[in-house]
Order: sequence, then C-alpha cells, then structure tokens
Amino acid sequence: MAAALLSPQLQRSLPNLGGGITSVRTRRTRPRQCSAIAVDVPSSLAGGVSGVRWGSSSVQGRRSEMEDDVVLRSDGLDGFAFAAVFDGHAGFSSVEFLRDELYNECVEVLQGGLLLTSKNFDAIKAGIAKAFETVDKKLLTWLEQIGKDVDSGATATVMFLGKGVLIISHVGDSCVVISRTGKAEILTGPHRPYGNNRVSLEEVKRIRAAGGWIVDGRICGDISVSRAFGDIRFKTKKNEMLKKGVEEGRWTEKFISRIRFKDDLVTSSPDIYQLDLGSDVEFILLASDGLWDYMKSSDAVTFVRNQLRQHGDVQLACEALAQATLDRQSQDNISIVIADLGRTDWQSVPPQGPNFFYEMSQAFATVGIVSLGIWISSFLLV
Repeated sequence: MAAALLSPQLQRSLPNLGGGITSVRTRRTRPRQCSAIAVDVPSSLAGGVSGVRWGSSSVQGRRSEMEDDVVLRSDGLDGFAFAAVFDGHAGFSSVEFLRDELYNECVEVLQGGLLLTSKNFDAIKAGIAKAFETVDKKLLTWLEQIGKDVDSGATATVMFLGKGVLIISHVGDSCVVISRTGKAEILTGPHRPYGNNRVSLEEVKRIRAAGGWIVDGRICGDISVSRAFGDIRFKTKKNEMLKKGVEEGRWTEKFISRIRFKDDLVTSSPDIYQLDLGSDVEFILLASDGLWDYMKSSDAVTFVRNQLRQHGDVQLACEALAQATLDRQSQDNISIVIADLGRTDWQSVPPQGPNFFYEMSQAFATVGIVSLGIWISSFLLV
C-alpha cells in the first residue's frame, strides 16, 4: 500500500517498504546523493487534518561520509505519524542503531499511541524521556560490544503528528520550524555550548556544573553539540577520555588532577514540546543543521512556500530546498522533512519575497545605532 502512495519514478527506484512502514535509508557512497520519498498520509493519521503530505530528502553534500538519516513511519502509533531526523558524528553506527530502536521504544512507552491520544502531556513527556534514556543506555552498551565507531554519537529530533497536535522530542542541533501564514516560527533551540541564547547559556551552565569545560565553543575542546545519543567518552568513559587527552598531549597530568566529574557532559535528555496546530499553520519543516547553518528559517519558509505555489509538490519542494542549501555552499550532510498539512490552496497564494520594508527599517536602525555610538564616542574622547 505504501508503494501506491509514491510517485511513479520513486516507485521504480525504491525497494518495497512493506505495510504501514515508510522509512528512508540513506546510502553512503556518492558525494551528492538524494534519497527521498513522499507519502500522502491518510486523514485518519492526521486526525482531522486532511490530506497531510510528506516529503523527505537526505543529501550527502560535500562531506566524505553520509552520517544523517531520516525515518518516516505510519504504523504502531494509533493515528499519529512519526518523523525523525538523525544527525551522526564520528561514524554512522549510532544513527544505524537509533533509526529502528528509538521508534520501537517510543511505541512501547507510548502504549501504541494510546498515551498520545490521552492529552496527558505530563505522562507523554515522562514516557518519551524514558524512551530516550533507555535507548541511549542500550546504544552505549551496543557500541562497546561491536567495537565499531565506539566514539560515535547522533542527535535526534522526533515529531509525532496527529489529531491536530504536534509533539516534538528534541536532542541536538537539528531544528523544527512551522510556517504560520507565511511567517517562520522556530519551535526548537540548538543544544550547543556557545552563543548568547537562553538554551546555549543553560547548556554551558549544565556542563560546567557537571565538571566539564568549554574551549572555543566545544566541550573539553572536542565536540560542539551538548546533547546527543552515544558519545560514550562524555558519559561512562569520561576518565578514560582525560587519560587519552594526556597521552595525546592535549592537557597535562596536573590539569586533569583538578577535574572532578559530577555528571555526564553530553546528555540524551530531550526537550519535549506540544503544539496545537491552529488553522493558520501551513506546513512543518524539520531539518538537520546542514540546512540551518546556511539558511535562515524565514528564507527556508519563503522558499518552500514559493515552491508549493509553483507546483504544489511537497517532494519537489523538499529536494529543491536541499539543492538550494548546497548552492549556498553547505559543507554538511543535509536532511529535510516537510509535512504539508493540506490546508492551503497553494495556487491562490501570491509570490512571497523578502520583506523589503522590514529589512530597510532594520538597516536604518543599525545605521542609527552605529551613528549614535560614534557621536557618543566623539564626546568621550574630547
């Protein structure tokens, strides 16, 4: 049944996915390869949001390895669809483990979707948090057992969509953005130990309280993401990490003698959000940092809207957005999921471009602030 929902060209290129399951498996051989699917989710899955359409693209880009993956599934969660973007580092093994295991654990703790429909958000949060914690422990054990990519890790941003509700469970630096009548609204914050935003400042505080330190925006001068699955050296192997650092000449015995770890430096504890999807929400855009590091959320939303206005094909829009990010010289893997909620008559939407008046006002405001600073400085120097 899933194959019938794919475009003819994709039906020819993709293997039989089997009943209910719609997942993307990225290959890791070609430098600029797109593995993508589009699925029209039945209205029963959308819970009254009729005609939800999914598009997905994963592009290796200029990286030598493909360490991203995208999973879409429509089975096992009683009226909710599951979408996830995994962004791996230091190898693909963590992503390989997560793409099946995390979904299965979520299905179990969410009681096959019954908990999602209960509207008991506290219970939902507790269940999802437990699933993330359990899977991370399993992953750490598995990495040690297989002895491959032992230091690997992966971020994970997961969406549960159905019954007019969006629930997000977020670990790492991928991001979820919605288009609210053409205006971009960011729903997640990147877990990175640098920057002046609230999330980053909280991450820095947590890492230092755990006994860690930050060098050039990296934990212990090493990793730039502060929440992830895996990354064993920042969890159960922290002391081994210190000794290895001495051997490699990154720090001294005297330095590590002062270090006292009190907790994990990298954590898989997710931020969990719930959003009621009002009638003004047009589509949901989930992507890895390979997109967001090179394109503003407002630009991405404008780009997708204009694509849908031109042809209405969410899959083509997804692929075009990935290509546009490559054209902006993205140096990372790029993974994108778009869920068009099917509420918008795209042919009637006027073309959307940059907000000229807003940008001009921002420019004048910047010039004014700079001029004021120069004027004040001139008085202080007299």
